[in-house]
Amino acid sequence: MINTNKNLVIGYESKRIFENESGLGNYGRNLLNSLTTYFPQNKYKLFAPKITSLYSLPESVEVITPQSAFWRYFNSYWRLHMSHVEINKSNLDIFHGLSHVIPSRIKKTGVPVVLTIHDLIFLRHPDFFKKLDRKMYRTITINSCNRADKIIAISAQTKNDLIYYFNIEPSKIEVVYQTLNKLFLERVSSELKATIRTKLNLPEKFLLSVGTIEKRKNQLAILKALKAENIKMPIVLAGRPSKCLAEIENYISASGMQDQVILLHETTDKELQGIYQMAEIMIYPSFFEGFGLPVIEAQASQCPVITSNISSLPEAGGEGAIYIDPNNSSEIAQAIKRLLSDEKLKKELITKGVKNLERFSEKVVAENIMKVYYSVLNSKE
Repeated sequence: MINTNKNLVIGYESKRIFENESGLGNYGRNLLNSLTTYFPQNKYKLFAPKITSLYSLPESVEVITPQSAFWRYFNSYWRLHMSHVEINKSNLDIFHGLSHVIPSRIKKTGVPVVLTIHDLIFLRHPDFFKKLDRKMYRTITINSCNRADKIIAISAQTKNDLIYYFNIEPSKIEVVYQTLNKLFLERVSSELKATIRTKLNLPEKFLLSVGTIEKRKNQLAILKALKAENIKMPIVLAGRPSKCLAEIENYISASGMQDQVILLHETTDKELQGIYQMAEIMIYPSFFEGFGLPVIEAQASQCPVITSNISSLPEAGGEGAIYIDPNNSSEIAQAIKRLLSDEKLKKELITKGVKNLERFSEKVVAENIMKVYYSVLNSKE
């Protein structure tokens, strides 16, 4: 048995930490912050194509990038096929691919391997992806799964998909939920809220939806719900734009909702923290999620949540959310009206949401990840 008090050297495939502002990037940054907080005795080495300002490195973290100008130029190929050279030099106890990717030649290093899979949306909803992208994602994901000694699924939904689509042995997969940026647990002062409200030109009361503006996130259903049921409260859509934005903007214009809908495409975490805490309700009618981080961010912010009754979202929201059919705008509207008119229900939902967060605390997640690492190391003894 491996001594669990032993200091480990842990490597991470970590492109997304430095290149993704949300989603997979948040997963990696939040996880590393948790591990370095609760297991500071370990050394953490991030293997990344490049370094950006998206992540401020904790003291026990080192970043390893391509060493030559050639591989710095061809850094995507280095990430997938040549990073094993640097991994081999790093005296790692274990290697963890944080977002679906394990370098193709990792087995040459002899280092035990863990892989996180977030979702298989490209298989569940192929209509959201180009054919070439689907084929590439499938190849990279299944090959990485085959290289891994253990797979971490961020929800039971993702574990079930791995078993269904890839026929992976269930015992190879561990469900370990993700944590959230602890910033969202901190209360924002009235002064800072006022500053954020003025800067972003936010109304006194508003509804909120957080997430990339894309078909899968289903923001259009919220707008249709507000229009159909004549709900006049302003709504903030906070998220990076995609090609779906044009459809959203066309609907806003055609429906005469220009004064009701506020689009925010670039907000800092600090601004988003304040926005969550000022919002009346956070509405997240996504068609599919591997987890659904905005649900627990809103719960941490003591903002009541309405979200979809499908995929992993009930798993994430627990008893701290109202669940709706994302295909039913009328149901979304009724949930909004119910919450806006029932202060007692709103307070109950907030209380249950805060209680639900115990499952996703930094400490719990960090300990569960370390248990996976040690189980893999012990299996190699």
